[in-house]
Amino acid sequence: MTSKFSPPLPTPAEMISQLGTALPSFKQIRWVESTESTNGDLMALARNDLGPVARPWLLGAHLQERGRGRAGRSWQNRSGANLMFSCAFDIFLPARQLPTLSPLVGLAACEALRTLVSPSLQSHISMKWPNDIQWRFAKLAGILVETTRASTSPISADHHVAIIGMGINLDDARALSQSLNRRVADWSEVAREDSVAASTSASLIVARIAQAWYNSLNEVTAYGFESMPGRYAHVDALAGQHIHVLDNGRILQAGIACGIDMAGHLLVRTPDGEVPIHVGEVSVRPREEHGA
Repeated sequence: MTSKFSPPLPTPAEMISQLGTALPSFKQIRWVESTESTNGDLMALARNDLGPVARPWLLGAHLQERGRGRAGRSWQNRSGANLMFSCAFDIFLPARQLPTLSPLVGLAACEALRTLVSPSLQSHISMKWPNDIQWRFAKLAGILVETTRASTSPISADHHVAIIGMGINLDDARALSQSLNRRVADWSEVAREDSVAASTSASLIVARIAQAWYNSLNEVTAYGFESMPGRYAHVDALAGQHIHVLDNGRILQAGIACGIDMAGHLLVRTPDGEVPIHVGEVSVRPREEHGA
C-alpha cells in the first residue's frame, strides 16, 4: 500500500538536501528511514557530553517505531503515511515559563501551515489548545514538547534545550479515525480541496514549520510572550465553544473557551468567573460539537 500524498515522500537523502537548502540556520539536519523516537534521539544527544554543541538540530524519520505524543500516548504511524520530525533549540527562559512553549509552538506550526494553503481555506486550519493542529476541526497533527538542561556547562541558569516533535498525517485518516474512534484529518484531504496544498512538498512543510519555531522562540526570548494571546485568537479552534476540561476522564472544569493568557493557559468562562487552565484534555460539549 503506497501513500496517496502527492508528491510522494522524498528519500531520506533527498529530504536532507532539500532541508539543508531551506534551513541555513540549522546546524545539524538528519533524516532516516526508521528510528524508535526522534524526540528520544535528540534528547539523548542533547544530554551527551560528547555531542555537538551548536544548535538548532532537526531529525526526521519515515517511520518511528516508538513515536510518542502528549501524555505518554503512542503515535500510530506507517512509513509514507506520516511526516514525523523533531527539532532541538537552545532557549533562555526561566524554568517557570517552559510550559508556555507547548501552546507557543503549536501556534507557530498552525500559522506556518496556513501559509501552505490558499487564503480562502486558511481559516480551516486551526489550533485546539494546548497544541493540536486541526483541519475542519479534525486532528491533522500533534506536537510533543520536552525540555532538558544542556550537557555542557550552562551559559546561564535559564539555559535549556527544547526538543519539539511533530507528527503530521499525510494519509490514512480514514483508518485512524476508525481505530481511534474520533475524527482525524490528513494532508491528502487538504490537497484534494486545494491546489496550493497539493503542490506543497513534504520538505517545504517541514522547513516552514521548523523555521516558524526558530523565529518564535527567538522572539519570546527577546520580547516575552505578550503577543501570544492575540496571535492565538486568529487560529483558536475552541473560541466561544462550550467545553469540558478532563483529567483521566474526570471533569475538572466546564464553561466557555475564551482564548489564552500570556502564560499559555486556556481561559474558561464559568459562572464563577474566568478560570485559567494549565493541564487537562479539552472536550467540546456535545450540543456544540463540531468534530473537535
